[in-house]
Amino acid sequence: MSIHRRLAREKKTIHVMMQMYCRAKHGRKNDLCAECSDLENYALTRIEKCPYGPDKPSCAVCPTHCYKAAMRTEIKKVMRFSGPRMIWRHPWLAIMHLIDEKRKVASVAEKNKILG
Repeated sequence: MSIHRRLAREKKTIHVMMQMYCRAKHGRKNDLCAECSDLENYALTRIEKCPYGPDKPSCAVCPTHCYKAAMRTEIKKVMRFSGPRMIWRHPWLAIMHLIDEKRKVASVAEKNKILG
């Protein structure tokens, strides 16, 4: 099964943000520390299992919060740190993420009604 382009881009964005965060906070240059690797794997799994599929909104504006509270707190730390730096280091990913945040999204129930 092939992954939708937008979901692939979102996964890449998460990976880049995790690398930036781990490099700055944990001193890792080439690979992620165990803690950051676990968080990245969790986030990537959440993207894969998102009930919205290719219509997935940015997590910040999603009506369905699928992260466990502790993991949500951790990913917010990563995004607060990496987000502003993405504009300079990965402008295309940053701009596309901002555009994705503006997407309108129906609730899962509404989406299921539409798909029937």
